[in-house]
Amino acid sequence: MPNLIDKGTWVEIERIVLAAGERAPQVPDDTQRVPLVMRVKGFLMAAATVGTEVEVVTAAGRVSRGMLREANPAYSHTFGSPIGALAGIGGEVRAMLRDQGRIR
Repeated sequence: MPNLIDKGTWVEIERIVLAAGERAPQVPDDTQRVPLVMRVKGFLMAAATVGTEVEVVTAAGRVSRGMLREANPAYSHTFGSPIGALAGIGGEVRAMLRDQGRIR
């Protein structure tokens, strides 16, 4: 039996906004062949299992409905590797502002 996820748990849901073939005509063919999917993170409004349709309340207070994908989803995006030339700039700018009397 699937695990029941408690009400109030931070979850991610998914909803198909446009089915394949319903997208704008100027969209490339390979994009036309797949649905436009929306994913939303929020707090589960009622206990549910993965794969069922649920409602969530987002951090901004909006209610959204979709298929429950997972509980406590991780953020998988990154801003890439650090750029060495930029690593010390924050300290340099603070020193310049200090010299100009703009900060202490």
